[in-house]
Amino acid sequence: MENKQTQEDGCQCCHKTKERSDKEYKDLIHRLNRIEGQIRGIRGMVEKDAYCPEILVQVAAANAALNSFNKVLLANHIRTCVARDIREGKEETIDELVATLQKLMK
Repeated sequence: MENKQTQEDGCQCCHKTKERSDKEYKDLIHRLNRIEGQIRGIRGMVEKDAYCPEILVQVAAANAALNSFNKVLLANHIRTCVARDIREGKEETIDELVATLQKLMK
């Protein structure tokens, strides 16, 4: 119970959470559901011995959908969490954002 209370207080040593608007939540879930469907479709293609280039095209489409998901999530993060933390003087958020961008750009 103490750990839950600590997380609710925003302790820096615990996992952070983000409250999303209904619109943002529904958009992200919709995108993930579509990506999940694409992945299931790719699996089905492999199971049915589809021709490699056809599978590769579908994998590229799934990768593009994931990249699009990342762009939307990152933009929302910058507009909300990062902007709020900067206004509150939490400079470590900039370092966190830079580290996240470096991981995304590998």
